[in-house]
Amino acid sequence: MTDLTNEHGQPIGAPLPGWAGAPHPGHTGMSGRYCQVEPLNADRHSMDLFEAYRQDSTGAIWTYVPYGPFETPAALDAWVQAASSVDAQPYFAVINRDSGKAEGIASFLRIQPAHGVIEVGGITFAPALQRTRAATEAMYLMMARVFNDLGYRRYEWKCDALNAPSCRAAERFGFTYEGLFRQAIVYKGRNRDTAWYSLLDREWRSLEAAYQFWLEPANFGPDGQQKQSLGTVIAAARRKG
Repeated sequence: MTDLTNEHGQPIGAPLPGWAGAPHPGHTGMSGRYCQVEPLNADRHSMDLFEAYRQDSTGAIWTYVPYGPFETPAALDAWVQAASSVDAQPYFAVINRDSGKAEGIASFLRIQPAHGVIEVGGITFAPALQRTRAATEAMYLMMARVFNDLGYRRYEWKCDALNAPSCRAAERFGFTYEGLFRQAIVYKGRNRDTAWYSLLDREWRSLEAAYQFWLEPANFGPDGQQKQSLGTVIAAARRKG
């Protein structure tokens, strides 16, 4: 909100002098201390992903994504081959440095370079990757790519409003809840009310410092348990501004 008005006395948004848009993210990989985020590739990642996803014997990780489950390596490989070639939604494999294997995927989507808006989604992490430093670092690396390298203004997270773990993850990662889009899409033959979350460029500086602090080895004990939670660190950073 601003106090600016035009010549008609109507309120208008803040000007963006020099704004010329942001580049498309492409399929550029990202490297961290605990993980490597690589462009999705069938030859390199399909078998690792299939073995990692098999750890979820119930198939629950596929409930809130439009694809899967994959019953055979060939079925997953075919999907990976198709997904890896889509420039409009660059997919990445998350390589856990502890295992040296691909244990999850994530993507950029709904990319709007002219407006500086981009979404992270398609996040499907195997049980071995969930709730690990590598998983959090993968999300941090993708944020840093969007804001630091590419200069986007807005980073979005959307999920099925019934997907409580995804909603909690969005809040843990520092996104702000913006509202509910009722009957937004149909997937897997059922309705989805979509919960919208966002993170803005002006919020990123304090969040980036919080992520860097949380990811430091000093924040973890000999047993690997965190000393301070990411949510606590982000909340403190926001209070400081």
